[in-house]
Amino acid sequence: MSEVEQRVKLPQKRFYRQRAHSNPIADHNFDYPPHPDAYDWSQLYPSIGDRQVEFADIGCGYGGFLVTLGETYPDKLAIGMEIRVKVSDYVMDRIQALRALHAGKYENIACIRTNAMKYLPNFFRKHQLEKLFFLYPDPHFKKAKHKWRIINSTLLSEYAYVLRPGGKIYTVTDVRDLHDWMCKHIEEHPCFERIPEEEISADILSSKLLDSSEEGQKVTRNSGDKFMAIFRRL
Repeated sequence: MSEVEQRVKLPQKRFYRQRAHSNPIADHNFDYPPHPDAYDWSQLYPSIGDRQVEFADIGCGYGGFLVTLGETYPDKLAIGMEIRVKVSDYVMDRIQALRALHAGKYENIACIRTNAMKYLPNFFRKHQLEKLFFLYPDPHFKKAKHKWRIINSTLLSEYAYVLRPGGKIYTVTDVRDLHDWMCKHIEEHPCFERIPEEEISADILSSKLLDSSEEGQKVTRNSGDKFMAIFRRL
C-alpha cells in the first residue's frame, strides 16, 4: 500500500445514511446562482479551462454511476445533483478521495447539493447539456405525490431548454408503473422522441446504466426487474 493510500481512505456509506425519500416541493436551504454565468464552476473542476458541464446526473445518489460516467468520458465534465444532505456530502468526499488516490483523474466529475426540480435553469444555459440521467428516481407511489415525480410535463420543458438538439435523456427504474409514466410523458412531449432498441444497444452507456449505481446493484442483489428507455431531444 502506497503512502497516499495509507493517508487517504474512501468514505464509508454507513456514516452517511439518510432516509431514501425527500420532499422536493418543500423549502430547503440551497445556494444557487441567479444566472448560469454567475456560477464559478472552477471551484468544482480544478482543470476546467474553457470547458463547460455537458452531462448531468439528476438525483445521483451515492455517485456510483457518476464515477463510471467520469471514467467513460474522461474529456467531458459531469455533475451530480443530489437533494439529500448526507448523500451529497458522501459523493463530494468520495470524489475528493478518488482525486487524492489517483492523481490527475476524476477531476471531470463533481457533485452539488441542490433541487434540480427548481433550479436547473439557474445552473445551465440554453442547450448547454448533451446528456441528462434519471436513474432509479423516487417513484412517489401515492397518486397525491405524483406531482413530485422528477419527470412531468412542466419539467420536461425545462429539460428541453437545457438540452441541446440531439441531446439525450436516459431513464432507468425498477418500478414498472414509473417506467410507463416516464415513457408516456416524455413521448407525449413535442421536444422528444424515443430511441429504438437497436440504437440503444449501440450506445456506449447502455451496458453501464443498469448496474453502475448503488441502487442498480441493490436491485440486482434482490433479483428485481429493471426498465430502461432513452429519448432524443428534437
